[in-house]
Amino acid sequence: MSEVKVPEMGESIVEGTISKWHVKVGDSVNVGDVLAELETDKVNIEISAEQAGSVEQLLRGEGETVAVGETIAMIGSGAGAAAPAPAAAAPISPFNDPAAAPAPAAPVAPVAAPVAASTPAVDVAATPAARKLARERGIDLTQVQTLDPMGRVNQGDIQAHASGAKAPAAAPSAAPAAPAPAPAAATEFGKPVERRKMSRRRVTIAKRLVEAQQTAAMLTTFNEVDMTAILEVRKRRKDAFKEKHDIGLGFMSFFTKAVIGALKAFPLLNAEIQGEEIVVKQFYDIGIAVSAKEGLVVPVVRDADRLSFAQIEKSIADLAGKARSNTLGLNDLQGGTFTITNGGVFGSLLSTPILNAPQVGILGMHKIQVRPVAIDDTRMENRPMMYIALSYDHRIVDGSEAVRFLVTVKALLEDPEALLLEG
Repeated sequence: MSEVKVPEMGESIVEGTISKWHVKVGDSVNVGDVLAELETDKVNIEISAEQAGSVEQLLRGEGETVAVGETIAMIGSGAGAAAPAPAAAAPISPFNDPAAAPAPAAPVAPVAAPVAASTPAVDVAATPAARKLARERGIDLTQVQTLDPMGRVNQGDIQAHASGAKAPAAAPSAAPAAPAPAPAAATEFGKPVERRKMSRRRVTIAKRLVEAQQTAAMLTTFNEVDMTAILEVRKRRKDAFKEKHDIGLGFMSFFTKAVIGALKAFPLLNAEIQGEEIVVKQFYDIGIAVSAKEGLVVPVVRDADRLSFAQIEKSIADLAGKARSNTLGLNDLQGGTFTITNGGVFGSLLSTPILNAPQVGILGMHKIQVRPVAIDDTRMENRPMMYIALSYDHRIVDGSEAVRFLVTVKALLEDPEALLLEG
């Protein structure tokens, strides 16, 4: 018999949440078969079988937090030969397949079968400690009341239930009718609501955004860019560019090049604070914010200063595809020096982006909108304009430096020839 353990996932990741089991007790598996999906703070990974055999136990359930190195399942040698044996062990874990429980007709205790069969039917949000205590005391989690605002049962709820329960064991058939205390939300608001558990990634995003605002002296400065020159270049070159490089000529390569040119002129925006030291990075790994199903992620284009326009566009397209298919690796997300985010794709006209700590600068792009612009004292023209925003950490970046950085980005974008030479 072999143990299925949570694998090492990188220096900064010590735990994850089981988002889905792909197997159940009794299933036969081969080496390399995917057993479970694990959601971490940064990426989702698959846990695969390292030994062929049959699944004998699932020790942890979907939605539970597990630590690196923890055993979450047991696989026995042979294909299904061990399936009858777990019958006695099935009541130990509420995550074993209920189909395995009815096998022993009446060897030990007939009463245990209905309890084990009914437990997995309702998915109750509970902490690992609460589940363990409930198993030890034989408590049905569906009967436990909780005051947690997210509806999650904790260890204290189990203890309170155990001390106040009257043990209505006389009517086992009536027990399934009891799981109707769901209107806890209705009593709180008086109207229907829906509670959703936050994904691990969403919880991490929330924590990091709050930490960024609490630890950095964050300010935002704004400017606007006349996109006429870039639109003309794209109009003239897009077909030849696409034919030669097999990728479209988008806006992100222009903005990435412009940011790199400005970072070279104002290196403190390519730095971070470590204690009482400023670490100025002399490389340009540019993070590109991408909206994925589980929330915003920021994959990194490595050494972007050494890449051509086509290579930047291909890198961004590849990273965006991996983000949306949940196949980003840790290396794709770590170590960025500056971030670009584009709210304009969703129609945002103006916003104040939040720093991606420990970085000290982030550039926000916005929607291109045609509006009247004064060309000189006597002439007005309709021009495609974009507001851009730079949020920065005022602890090491002065306001004048931030403003000049943004002015440099604007100048490079409005003069693509200068962008090619300096970016």
